[in-house]
Amino acid sequence: MRSRPARINALALALAWATGTALAAPKVEDTIAQRVQACTGCHGPQGRAASDGYYPRIAGKPAGYLYNQLLGFRDGRRQYGLMSNLLVPLTDAYLQEIATHFAGLELPYPAPQVASTDGQALSRGETLVLQGDAAQRIPACITCHDSALMGVAPAIPALIGMPRDYLNAQLGAWRTGNRHAPEPDCMAQIAKALAPQDIGAVSQWLASQPVPRGAKPADTVAAPLPLRCGGLTVRGPDASAMPGAQR
Repeated sequence: MRSRPARINALALALAWATGTALAAPKVEDTIAQRVQACTGCHGPQGRAASDGYYPRIAGKPAGYLYNQLLGFRDGRRQYGLMSNLLVPLTDAYLQEIATHFAGLELPYPAPQVASTDGQALSRGETLVLQGDAAQRIPACITCHDSALMGVAPAIPALIGMPRDYLNAQLGAWRTGNRHAPEPDCMAQIAKALAPQDIGAVSQWLASQPVPRGAKPADTVAAPLPLRCGGLTVRGPDASAMPGAQR
């Protein structure tokens, strides 16, 4: 029979083992997909876009564009407290990793939204997107965002497959000076030339366009861009500039 001290020592060892087992940290998947789960709470599963029509799709966007937007939120050029608070502690290299992850996702796009405006407004939106308005010095959207409106790598985003409310809000933010890109800020220049009703028309028309199956950002711009755009330089670890961009 064990002596009392031996029994106490055995009990102490058993308690130590049980306590250590209970306090051992559970194994957690350490991948970028797991680490960006915080993003999907707003941007939808895998960054497909939220169902509320406000938070944008980030899956499949050009990596340079996503990276520049993350920098913008972190460094104060874009104003949204939740995004800024999440990103302030993160390094340039980590933001690049996040951008590269979402850019590499090839996922189906949602069905286009049904327009909630009249035919005249939709026609005006289509004209601005495809032809621009020379009298107002507004270039066509397709001259920068490509004829398929799926954007151009590495830094120009798609305009279709996006929620109408998000498009409307961002054009409005540029127009009122609440959103900024590095100078020269070409989108602010364009948005300030658009009347409020034109912003609504463009947003309505773009959101009503289907995304073709397998559509991706173009590799290069078809012609020199009509405006100088500071936001087309990808800053940070993989610094580069858009081919064809006016500098």
